Amino acid sequence: MPPLVALLIRNAALGFCVAIVFVAAMLLADVGGLGTLVVRSPDGVIAVFALTFATGLTFGSVQMGIAIMQLGEEEQEDGDGPHDAAARLIRAGRRFLDRHTHRRAAC
Repeated sequence: MPPLVALLIRNAALGFCVAIVFVAAMLLADVGGLGTLVVRSPDGVIAVFALTFATGLTFGSVQMGIAIMQLGEEEQEDGDGPHDAAARLIRAGRRFLDRHTHRRAAC
């Protein structure tokens, strides 16, 4: 099996596992009375299956998308990351404001 296909299948399965845990937690916590409604309904099993499948499809797709987007990322050296760029921008903005506020105060 090609490595990319294996990566997608593995991440889709991970997304479905997270969805199962998420739906189970929602039912156990009885969010919005959902757990009670499922237990009392004669078609509760179908509802749980549909909810789990739809949530699993969503979580699996998100997990696969994250995995695909991370394929092209390379390790960034210190000083090259987005946080460092933001810090440089903030420092430049502060210097700009300091220069312009001092001139106004002198007038």
